[in-house]
This record gives sequence, C-alpha cells and structure tokens, in this order.
Amino acid sequence: MSKLSHLADTLIPSEIIKLGNEIAERIKQGQTIYNFTIGDFDPSIFPIPLELENEIINAYRNKRTNYPPANGIVELRTAVANFIRNNQGLDYDASSFLISGGGRPLIYAAYRTICDKGEKVIYPVPSWNNNHYTHFVEGEHVMVETRVENNFLPTAEELIPHFKEAVLLALCSPLNPTGTVFTKDQLYKICEAVVKENKSRSADQKPLYILYDQIYWTLTYGDSVHYDPVSLFPELRDYTVFIDGISKAFCATGVRVGWSFGPNHIIDKMKGILSHIGAWSPMAEQVATANYLNQEAAIASFLSTTKTAIHLRLNKIYEGFIALKSEGFEVDAMKPMAAMYLTICFNLKGKTMPNGQLINNTADMTSYLLQEASLAIVPFAAFGADKESNWYRLSVGTCKVEEIPVMLKQLKEALAQLK
Repeated sequence: MSKLSHLADTLIPSEIIKLGNEIAERIKQGQTIYNFTIGDFDPSIFPIPLELENEIINAYRNKRTNYPPANGIVELRTAVANFIRNNQGLDYDASSFLISGGGRPLIYAAYRTICDKGEKVIYPVPSWNNNHYTHFVEGEHVMVETRVENNFLPTAEELIPHFKEAVLLALCSPLNPTGTVFTKDQLYKICEAVVKENKSRSADQKPLYILYDQIYWTLTYGDSVHYDPVSLFPELRDYTVFIDGISKAFCATGVRVGWSFGPNHIIDKMKGILSHIGAWSPMAEQVATANYLNQEAAIASFLSTTKTAIHLRLNKIYEGFIALKSEGFEVDAMKPMAAMYLTICFNLKGKTMPNGQLINNTADMTSYLLQEASLAIVPFAAFGADKESNWYRLSVGTCKVEEIPVMLKQLKEALAQLK
C-alpha cells in the first residue's frame, strides 16, 4: 500500500462505530437489541418541531438553495443572538456568531484557530471527541480523569496543575457522555483559576482559552441549572469560545445548523478556515431556523414537551437500575440531571458467565450485556476514560417507553445467570 499522511495513518478508530457494527450484525441475525448507544433521536419518537419542519419546506419551495455567506445569513445570526440573550442572558452581537453545518466543524475550527502543533490541550475524560480533535492539530494531550463523586466533571484542583503553557481547556456542560452539569461552585473555581493564569502571562504569550461546548444546555431537569464561564466571570469574554446549535435542543441532529460565538478575532479566523472547507449549513435550513427561533411560544412549548418525554425515559430506567441495586445486583446509576444520557455502572468483573467463561474486563462485560441482555450501551472507555472503567453511557433518544420494563426484565435475567 502507498504511504499516506501521518494524520491518516494515525487516526484513532471510533469505539462507538465498532460497537455499532457489532449491533448491526446481531440485528441482521435476528436478535432484538435495545440500542442505547447512539447520541441521536429517532424522528418517529422525537420529531423536529412542526413549525421548523414547515419553515424548511417553505424555504425550499421559495428556492432558497444558493450559497449562504461564509459566516451564516445575517437573519440567522441575529435570531441566534436574540435567542441566547433572551434565554441565557449572554449579550453578544450578531457579528460575534458563526453558523456551520452542526457543532463538529465549529469545534474543529476552534482547535485549528487556537492550537499549534505540540501545544498543550487540557480536556477531562470521559468527554466526547476531544482526543480526536487534539490529534488532528497534533497537540499535546493532557487528559484529566474525572471522578464519580464530582459527577465526572473536572475540578479546579485537578486542572490547575496542568495550566502552565496550555493554550486550550475544552469543557462541556451538560456533559456528553454523562448527562451531568457543573455546579456553580465547580465552574466558578475553574474560571477563577483561568483568569488568574491569563493575568500571569506576558503580552507575547498565547492565553489559555476555554472551548465551552453547551450543545445540551436547554435540556436540564429538576434542580439542575446550566452555568457558563462568561456569566460567572465577564473577564473571560475575551477567552471563551462557545459551541451550540439546534441539534439536541430541537431533536434536529440531521438538519445541521450549529453556531459558535465568542471573541470576534477568533470567530473571524474560524470563519476563514470553514470557508475553505465549505462546512456551512445549507441556505434553506438557515432561513428556516432564523424564522423558527423568532417563534418564542412555539419554542417554549416544544422544549417543555420534549424535556418531559426525555426525562420520563431517563427516570424510568434510573428507577429500574436502583431497584436492581436494592435487590443485590452489582449495578448502579446516577440520577438524571440533563441531556439525553443516563450514567450507569456494572460491577461484573470476576463473575462467571453461563458458558463457564470469566468476565475479565470491560470488553467482556459489554459483550455479555449485548449478548445475554440485548442491551447495547457505550463504555466510558470510548470517551477517553480508563479502559477498565465500569461506567457506561445510556442514551434514550431512540427509546420507546413501553420497551423499558421488557429491557429491565431481560437485564435482570442476564444478571441472575452470573455466578
């Protein structure tokens, strides 16, 4: 084979895709799978808002199919700025926003804009894809393993020792894969430390920037509250790049409208990078989203209904796991806080399967749950955490409520077979 680029030859394979292939093969063979692996919505269960759907159809019928501006149409950037101002309290001008085909190109552009080869990038694990983006820019990986007692979110004490010479701190709240959120105190102390670090740097040094992925921020439950760096520390306005969009808030993962906002000099460079890639959101979807975001009553109604439906599923599965735990099974779960994810735990290593084989590691455990319980979930190892972590992400975006009792019954039977 011909040699390819160093990047191509060293790409890190996706554990989720690997697991997905195994699930697809089992389904092909006739096995019913409770597939809670994918961070997506089944449109038959969680459709996009009808108003947004109609706006998309109208935009195409009105022939809005030409190239959009590189930073997004002004109507959408203005609508997003108003949406963020009215709902999150952050006041940014429309010129500070960049529109793209979902959040991924924006994260890539932020990494490319801020990081040079060999520079330190700090990110907690488990977290989504920071290892891949750091690899893309050939940065120095600084992975901070988080702990369950902190809801798998990093603390200032864990992060500060790595701040020296770092250029990027990648944070996400609500967090993928855990569905947990920063407490005000947790995030405040981290932000306070970043401010202090940047004040200590000379004018010719690159600051420590924060990449703040808040794509799930509208999906919080109960007493959970979403906090962000700039609201807590206005001084961080010059150092924080936000990632956001409609994909999770409006079950619109395939519509591909994401936005980033932050310091104009960074946003402008990100725009330049993405303009060469052509990663813009389609014109019709931009027009439709701009019109939809101005419909405050429709948005409030949709979010209320959707959050109730997601939380119902998360709670039912959570309660099922707590019931199993109370019966003596080696499982656990964290109370749902946000997003579409439930954090669950299996302590099955060292147990013997019905075929006499031992469960030696997380891979064995994942395979057993898939084979005997038909339960497909993603281990935290797929998100950069310790390969032998017993914790998993369970996503309910494709979950049918009536299947939950059946799934829990099958899981209990599979657990009962272990010795």
